[in-house]
Amino acid sequence: MPIFYNEEQGIFHLQSQNSSYIIQLIHGYAAQVYYGPKLREGANLTGMLTRVERSSFCPNPVREDKTLSLDTLPQEYPQYGTSDFRSPAYQVKLRDGSRITELKYHSHSIVPGKPGLEGLPAVYTEQDQEADTLLLVLADPVTGLAAELSYTVFNDFNAITRSVKLRNDGQETVELERVLSASVDFPDADFDALYLSGAWARERHIQRRRLAPGMTGIGSRRGSSSHQHNPFMALLRPEANERQGEVYGFSLVYSGNFTAEAEVDQFGTTRMQIGLQPFDFAWNLGPSEVFQAPEVVMVYSSEGLGGMSRTYHRLYRTRLCRGTHRDRERPILVNNWEATYFNFNADKIESIALAGRELGIELFVLDDGWFGHRDSDNSSLGDWVEDRRKLPRGLKDLAERVEKAGLQFGLWFEPEMVSPDSDLYRSHPDWCLHVPGRRRTEGREQLVLDLSREDVRNYLYDQLSNIYASVPVSYVKWDMNRNMTEIGSALAPGQRQKEVAHRYILGLYELLERLTASFPHILFESCSGGGGRFDPGMLYYMPQTWTSDDTDGAERLKIQYGTSLVYPVSTMGAHVSAVPNHQVGRTTPLSFRGDVAMSGNFGYELDLTKFTEEECEIVKSQVEAYKELRGLVQQGEMYRLLSPFEGNVTAWMFVSPDRSEALLFYFRVLAEPNAPLSRVKLQGLDPHRNYQRVQGGEVYGGDRLMYAGLPMHEVHGDFSSTWIHLKDTAKS
Repeated sequence: MPIFYNEEQGIFHLQSQNSSYIIQLIHGYAAQVYYGPKLREGANLTGMLTRVERSSFCPNPVREDKTLSLDTLPQEYPQYGTSDFRSPAYQVKLRDGSRITELKYHSHSIVPGKPGLEGLPAVYTEQDQEADTLLLVLADPVTGLAAELSYTVFNDFNAITRSVKLRNDGQETVELERVLSASVDFPDADFDALYLSGAWARERHIQRRRLAPGMTGIGSRRGSSSHQHNPFMALLRPEANERQGEVYGFSLVYSGNFTAEAEVDQFGTTRMQIGLQPFDFAWNLGPSEVFQAPEVVMVYSSEGLGGMSRTYHRLYRTRLCRGTHRDRERPILVNNWEATYFNFNADKIESIALAGRELGIELFVLDDGWFGHRDSDNSSLGDWVEDRRKLPRGLKDLAERVEKAGLQFGLWFEPEMVSPDSDLYRSHPDWCLHVPGRRRTEGREQLVLDLSREDVRNYLYDQLSNIYASVPVSYVKWDMNRNMTEIGSALAPGQRQKEVAHRYILGLYELLERLTASFPHILFESCSGGGGRFDPGMLYYMPQTWTSDDTDGAERLKIQYGTSLVYPVSTMGAHVSAVPNHQVGRTTPLSFRGDVAMSGNFGYELDLTKFTEEECEIVKSQVEAYKELRGLVQQGEMYRLLSPFEGNVTAWMFVSPDRSEALLFYFRVLAEPNAPLSRVKLQGLDPHRNYQRVQGGEVYGGDRLMYAGLPMHEVHGDFSSTWIHLKDTAKS
């Protein structure tokens, strides 16, 4: 049992695989006493929190105890206005206009397993013995507001999940203005903040900065988790790196507006918070109603960023992703987008599929342009009917022709959008997000459908399910190509308009739950102009995401490396595209592009019929190799060896769970004259085993590979790469 309660001391001790999280009740306040390396249960845990009287500028809520000030007390779910001047975890406006509430201990329970979150994605357990959950209820007796803080501790993962459910047990409606999912107070400020930042086609680049007095924060106000910032932040000790040092990771399981911030106060303590973006948010909570906040997955690692990442990878791959395809090897695909864009017909598509069959490719994906009168991106979104000009015998006939060629059939959709030039918009102009009397801002000549509306969701479910049921679709690419503006709903009353952005995300989740439950055989891949919504919330419904619209091999090194800070390789779509690259104009060798893409869910995004004979042989070799290696890539443990953010060379590797097999990838962007002799040290192997190089037969000790390393003299020229496959000699 990983959760212990000492009633006499008022202490809750939560033990994950290698960490402890300790809460103590002090004068009814839930204080956060410790978070760090695992402590023994039964040891004396009293006196861990030092309290001293500060000046009168740190008021005392308990008159007889001058050492207690909420402005200095580390708290589990702090409020503003009752003497804590730091950033609050929640804010409430009452009917009389006042904003004061005070949550204190009411009750608690410890339950086996992990309860689900109503209407929201979350990490799960398959058996109750995998985890225990503490439900800690804090209440304000004046207003009747109660907060149920949920903490799930896993036996086999170094992770703790947190969420909060606010309940109105009073007689009057209250307005929630701020609802964060987790707040953690650290006793010092000796941290760097690390987060993932970028833009369209340049997602999830690693940023690291030292904390200083004041606020360090990221977030999104775009209606989605966004290309610009990912819903993740880590605090790490300044000396921490990839392999060693303390790291605290915070990952929000949510796909909409969010905030993540670290505040260093006057006394050198740090308050880390993450949750829903409070800007332009409010929620009216009536009597007996509840509001469920998204979940945060907290990971502590004493083994640097690599240790943190591998915990997230294992947990998200096996206990966030769900469904038929979670543990299956993913098919090698070809997507026609960069091959044809909107200019195709059935014969052209079949020719690409036939070429794919000769190369060993397993899945063909028909991208944008197959519906309505979609000859460019200025029309037809919302009209999910096949274009008979391009497909004279319809979509089903094309899918059957692709299947006859020996490939599975996949299809692109952008269901959350509507084109002003569409039958749907002409029939229902009020179905998009809009504010009456205001212009409707377009992006890519499209508007955002109002998924907070049940009638809109029902329309989409009917339209999509009709296609999924009538056409042999085995894969769906679900795209979303713009952010929200004029966020308003025709059905929401005035006092609920600030709820619309969050209700949109709840509506999206509800729609995805219905579709994925109805069509469990379909492999869904999420996309938002590439990686604009690469977050844990979407992975709960779709086990992989199109990592970026930027398919340039050199650019993808940083994108895929940064993405791997939190997300497993099994979730990353990675394709080989044509050169010069359509995003940056760069020309790189086919072998280099292939090696980068093989470090993810592998595929091609170009016209296979235009390959030369030499290129066909290279691609056949890549496809054959990936079929042998994909189980190791998609399900193995990833170790990042050399960072593209720190030099000209990148290296990472994948190791099987039993450490009997490994795969090393090594990339050099630009050649250097008279460069130093390069050597790379491997990780994750068993130092007592011998490993044989599959390509050449050489045998190396695991200790030699990790401590002395391998020379990498075989890489020559610009944009060069290689991979090395190793197997335990006892199992070869």
